[in-house]
Amino acid sequence: MPKPPWIAAGVLALLTALVTAAVPAAPGETDMRAGGTLTTGSAPSEALGENIAYNVYLPRGYDRSTARLPVLYLLHGRGDTMQAWTRVKTTLDDMIKTKRIPQVIAVMPDAPWNERGNWYVDSRYTGADLPGRPVETALTRDLVAHVDATYRTAPIRQARLVGGYSMGGAGALRFALAHQDLFSAAAVLSPAVYTPLPPADSSTRDYGAYGAGADKFSDEVYRELAYPALLPKLDPDLPVRMFVAVGDDEYANPGPADARHDLDFESAALYNAVRRSPAVSAQLRVLDGGHDWTVWAPAFEQAMAELGPGLSVTPPTGLPAPLHGTPAADWAGGVAAHQDGSLTVGYAAGGPVNGQPHAGRLDAVLTRTGAKPWTTQFGTAGDERLYGVAALPDGGVLAAGYTKGDLDGGHAGNTTDDAFVARLDASGAVRWITQFGAKDAADRLYGLTAAPDGGAYVAGYTKGALDGQNSGDKDALLARLTPEGEVSWIRQYGGAGEDKATGVAADATNVYLTGSATAALPGTTALGGLDGWIAAYAADGTRKWATTAGGTGDDRLNAVAVTTAGLAVATGAASGDAITLAYTAQGKRRWQHTLATTAADEGAAVTPLPGGEVEVVGYTRGRIGVQAGGADVVAARLDAKGGQRAAVQLGTARDDAVDAFAEPNLYAAATPAGKVAISGLTYGTPEGGAAPGNGDVFLTTID
Repeated sequence: MPKPPWIAAGVLALLTALVTAAVPAAPGETDMRAGGTLTTGSAPSEALGENIAYNVYLPRGYDRSTARLPVLYLLHGRGDTMQAWTRVKTTLDDMIKTKRIPQVIAVMPDAPWNERGNWYVDSRYTGADLPGRPVETALTRDLVAHVDATYRTAPIRQARLVGGYSMGGAGALRFALAHQDLFSAAAVLSPAVYTPLPPADSSTRDYGAYGAGADKFSDEVYRELAYPALLPKLDPDLPVRMFVAVGDDEYANPGPADARHDLDFESAALYNAVRRSPAVSAQLRVLDGGHDWTVWAPAFEQAMAELGPGLSVTPPTGLPAPLHGTPAADWAGGVAAHQDGSLTVGYAAGGPVNGQPHAGRLDAVLTRTGAKPWTTQFGTAGDERLYGVAALPDGGVLAAGYTKGDLDGGHAGNTTDDAFVARLDASGAVRWITQFGAKDAADRLYGLTAAPDGGAYVAGYTKGALDGQNSGDKDALLARLTPEGEVSWIRQYGGAGEDKATGVAADATNVYLTGSATAALPGTTALGGLDGWIAAYAADGTRKWATTAGGTGDDRLNAVAVTTAGLAVATGAASGDAITLAYTAQGKRRWQHTLATTAADEGAAVTPLPGGEVEVVGYTRGRIGVQAGGADVVAARLDAKGGQRAAVQLGTARDDAVDAFAEPNLYAAATPAGKVAISGLTYGTPEGGAAPGNGDVFLTTID
């Protein structure tokens, strides 16, 4: 994705700014050698026909830096002035110094119009006593344009936060929801917002902000401008992060009928409304105190701790168009890289793809990119899901998953999940399909790797008895298929609980299996909760060793690969962090890598690279780089000893790489050119294209 021209220079400039001492203050400025500087400014406003006065906070070292910085726009309450927000200077100094937030610019506009009761909206009141003014237009258009032209800002929404208290809290809420293109975050403190209308004694009725013509207050205008009218219009592709805070001793309306208009009640109602919007992620805090700075000062610090680290002068890295899929629900099913540079992406589609016939419900689809593209779709009236695609030396591919129908023509009347493996040639023609499983019991495949002879190893689970008796609810499953599609052998591996195998990898002598278990497996010790595990098998299906991984919480190992150095590297999650573990062929753990943010992280795929390195691909709901939305794709390059060389975060404004059940739906494969192809599920919109909808499949490569 092309980046704005300021980004490359900004990195070096930011490093310079961090080690440069503050310069002496110019005349008229506050000398803040130990921190930032406060000074005044004036922005011309075409909307108002006059200037907008403001205070501006510039962080320490600003004058000696060339780095671009995020901007906070801080709105004061009714009757107050731009001086009110200057008290947060010390908070900003301390949070920047301790690296709790990045360096920021803070702009504190004066809003004297309507005799300081303008509620930051464009008033339609025409009375001579308090003539309405276009305050919203002036601040969101004229002031923002002036700040971007005057200071070293990044003119993107990810670099702007709007905050306010009381009337200013109402303004911050309005600006964030009505101007998603400008602001990505909002600190809404004790907001003077009321639904569906303000109480009779509210000052919102007295200043003409919500007036029309000669009337100082109009029910119709208020409803039109209030947040309930804005929420249905929000664009989920422009996500807003919101922090709402209120005091527990706010003014109590004396009339019982107006008790719901107490600001603590209204703030809770606001939070519960916005959190249901797919465009807003919100936090609510109730602090000890009333409608004053005993609440707003600590609330501002908490808001900045929550929202500040997410401000970025660099736009997020998006997912490229086009997406694969249909207007119905679709699921990612694998990706394979071929020697000629082409890729094959597999997925389950809820409708016809590229003119192919749709058999019903979910069909298996394989699409080849490159000089000779093709699409092959096959299925039954039931569901077919793909969970792995593997390249073959002749340019063909293997695909594996499960079917709820008679996919191979030999299972008439089948209505339960059966495992299947398919082989396609380089032109996309189906060479064979093998379907197998226990009669009247569920069998699924979740992992696939090509065997050295062109056959396949597949991993999954069975609720039946395919290799002796079933040990519990579900047993992990490992099967070997010949190049002609015949099942050579099947191994079940399970304990008393629910066991699944989700990853499989092989070299010339060993086959490695990974998964999860709810109780102890043979040869292992239960750690507590859901355990991740890895087992090694010989080429004839003899189990050599097995071990669990994780802690006392819920853990799982989703995928495994064999490195060029002969290590089995597995990735998954342990207690909410993404973990990657390396084992020798004898089962000795060689190293462990943990990728952790303050939110959920999980490894979903791992692919080997030259020199013993691996690329681990997963998802994060936190920040590794620049956060794009809810769950983002994250890829980390690890060296032969498990050291992290680089990491990247990419995605859309919505969830990527995970399904609606928070299960990872993501695959990766190394290309001959040294890149890594990644395919997965997305609920968002790609860059430069549209989304068919209801969950689609992306395909991208990273260098």
